[in-house]
Amino acid sequence: MPNEVRLTPAQEAAAKGLLSGIPAGEVFVLQGQPGMGKTTILRKVHAVTGGAFLGARQFMTELAGHQPLAIEEAFLNMLDSALMNHDLVLVDDLHLVTNVVESFRYHRTYLLDAALTTVLGEASAQHKKLIFGTAGEAPWPLRRRAYIWDIGAFGAEDYEPVCAAYVDLESSAELNYARIYRFAPGLNAYQLKNACTWLGRQGIVTTDGLVEYLKAQYLKSNVEIDEVPHVDWTELQGVDDLIHMLEAKIALPFENDTLAAQFNLKPKRGVLLAGPPGTGKTTIGRALAHRLKSKFFLIDGTAIAGTDGFYDEIQKIFEAAKRNAPSVIFIDDTDVIFEGSDDRGLYRYLLTMLDGLESASAGRVCVMMTAMNVSSLPQAMLRSGRVELWLETRLPGLEARTSIIRSILATVPDPIATADVAKLAAASKGLTGADLKAVLEDGKLLFAHDLARGQPVRPVDEYFLEAIETVRSNHSRYTRRKPLGLARGVPVGFAAAVCTTD
Repeated sequence: MPNEVRLTPAQEAAAKGLLSGIPAGEVFVLQGQPGMGKTTILRKVHAVTGGAFLGARQFMTELAGHQPLAIEEAFLNMLDSALMNHDLVLVDDLHLVTNVVESFRYHRTYLLDAALTTVLGEASAQHKKLIFGTAGEAPWPLRRRAYIWDIGAFGAEDYEPVCAAYVDLESSAELNYARIYRFAPGLNAYQLKNACTWLGRQGIVTTDGLVEYLKAQYLKSNVEIDEVPHVDWTELQGVDDLIHMLEAKIALPFENDTLAAQFNLKPKRGVLLAGPPGTGKTTIGRALAHRLKSKFFLIDGTAIAGTDGFYDEIQKIFEAAKRNAPSVIFIDDTDVIFEGSDDRGLYRYLLTMLDGLESASAGRVCVMMTAMNVSSLPQAMLRSGRVELWLETRLPGLEARTSIIRSILATVPDPIATADVAKLAAASKGLTGADLKAVLEDGKLLFAHDLARGQPVRPVDEYFLEAIETVRSNHSRYTRRKPLGLARGVPVGFAAAVCTTD
């Protein structure tokens, strides 16, 4: 059984606003997104003021006595009956009615507005009062007459009263609400109630348990982590300084709750990861995806190219990232997205989204963009304030190439594994990490081909040296003739891109 339900500070402020306004006006609206406690607030107000309380149940009962499409008549009759016997009428869930009559398939357009206008006029003439609760914006006949209160967004202080209603007092006192809010600041009362009720049935409710439940149930990335090849920081060779910056300015605010709270740490708002193809930009994205899991959101060609609704898709990703903050939005191959595009609206839309992250509610969202050719990016995206951290990936040096080759050879059988690491590292100067992986794969194929044909095998190093020359030849042809750009309608997906590019 739940404990006594207390209003949260955000709900209390809305309730006090309504109660203080009732003596001054005649029509009032309480607006709040689903799950923010709108009905709870109206019930508390009703307990103080009395009057009639009408909800979806009363409306459906009234509608049962009318023709199915007589929605406006049923709604008007319900209000008339209540106002006949009460000086104050509270109407909850008005949006459930307006959602039907504002549907594009509904044929009696604006008739509800007429019904509302009628009942508001008659109530005013009789000095009676109406309070409406709705999710989203109220209909215009109410907006032009009513005093309107909105239920504010929940803060950490709002989480405690909700959880306290559904867990035992000991567990409620032990929960670290500041940490829970830092991890998931966008929760509503329904989500908190479900989490506490579920964990209460499993045993004691703890902060760690609550965080894990929220991560599994409500905090969803748009990336299927199981489909992204696993990468760890330790697999990134020759970019220790870059990793250091990512650890300090991105990972730390995510992972160290104590320091983040103590010093109000936030991840960098805008990060540009620039460098030649094959130098590990997308690999870093893969590493972040696995490290952050539900806190990682991807925008690439699959999200925007060739679709009529890509603005809506991008907005959904940004909104999900805000709900899951702290979080990272990873925009892969940003320069390819914009290169040769006549759609100026896209980057302006992204600029609006980036600037929106300056608000307090979205200040813990980091947007990380990768680019091979920075000159292809709109200059407005690179201005100070939008990109707070500029990181460059580079070609691996001798030490890094040695480490990459050694780590790959460690996974293959003899005699391929006996290749001279130092010789191959020295011969592969100027190649990227992706090139080195291709070299070792091609070397294996050449070696296996000779075995298959029954040809005498050469020293293992020769196969890899041949593969190195092939890669160099490909690079040379690329520089002589610029390849065709990627078709916008055939984007490279994140999991595929990490295998073929970086």
